[in-house]
Amino acid sequence: MKQVRLENLVPDHIKHFEAYIPSKPDDELKKLYGCSRLIRLNNNENPLGPPKASREIIDRFPPPHASIYPSGDVYHLRYKLADKFGLHPDQFLVGNGANEAISFVIKAFCQEGDNIITADKTFAVYEWVAEFSGFQAWLVPLVNFGFDDEGMLRQIDERTKILFICNPNNPTGSYWSEGRLRDFLDRIAGRQIVVVDEAYCEFVENEDYPDGIKMIHEYPNLVVFRTFSKMYALAGLRIGYLVGDREVVDIIRRTCVVYSVNTVAQAAALAALDDQEHILRTRDMVRRGKEFLSKELELMGLPFVNGQGNFIMIKLPMSDSLAYRKLMAQGMMVRTMTGFRFPNYIRITISKMDAMEAFVESLAKIVPTPTPRRKD
Repeated sequence: MKQVRLENLVPDHIKHFEAYIPSKPDDELKKLYGCSRLIRLNNNENPLGPPKASREIIDRFPPPHASIYPSGDVYHLRYKLADKFGLHPDQFLVGNGANEAISFVIKAFCQEGDNIITADKTFAVYEWVAEFSGFQAWLVPLVNFGFDDEGMLRQIDERTKILFICNPNNPTGSYWSEGRLRDFLDRIAGRQIVVVDEAYCEFVENEDYPDGIKMIHEYPNLVVFRTFSKMYALAGLRIGYLVGDREVVDIIRRTCVVYSVNTVAQAAALAALDDQEHILRTRDMVRRGKEFLSKELELMGLPFVNGQGNFIMIKLPMSDSLAYRKLMAQGMMVRTMTGFRFPNYIRITISKMDAMEAFVESLAKIVPTPTPRRKD
């Protein structure tokens, strides 16, 4: 039997692409680090769990329905979204998490030799999907922890097809105001697709924050991403969606994989949309958690980045990988930021107060105490 010569089968862009290795399951991590508890502050999950109506959907899902394929085009959820936002149902596409929506858009508009533009320190999946699909990803450095609109505009060339903006940005929490986003879109003038990823939009309360969906009728080259993973706490069910001009979405739909969104996810997301009280409770938890953590970090003398969203990024006087191991030994799981190109930073998900207090206690054990100032 002859051995397969994989080097002749694998494209060059795949040979040079490194696979993302997810963390082990919680039970394995506890055994590995010798901890009896594990407080998850690494993935920006909502510790309050799904809205009440979604929980009821999950609890009473009839097992026999597991043998039946889900709605291939997520019919009922698309119609509910259309009603909520005053758009046509065909302007919405639902995917297996926002990651799948990213893939849909890139596959729809890019061909060999094309490129996408995004920031160098943002949600990495825009870059990854482009590169493992064989396209270039041009990365523009952040300015003051935020997306650089001028830098992105300068980077555009004749092969640029899509610009990705994470608003607010993960992991820095910076955002473009409505005026800044409008100015950017006006200068693009419809020549490229502009994707605005609003995964954390429900956490933002500032009046100048733009609602991208309301701008689509003015800018038909605008595509907006949203997710049920963060605010609505359905990350384990993997469901997100994109919305855009009907003609644009009709093109993107050609790249979709039908039946990728399971039945429970569709029903739970549908139920979640009406729960405004869940959003208010989550915002209150995040607000109080950020106030507490900010004060504690200031007392510890640690620089931190506190923007919009349910997270804070902290700069440590040690490597983030070392801090991760030391915190994991205490049952505290955080996100290292070297992969985001922020070495020596960790990102902390804002959680309930008991988790925030436990994190501060654990952090104090691994970070040197600031030297008190002399009083002359």
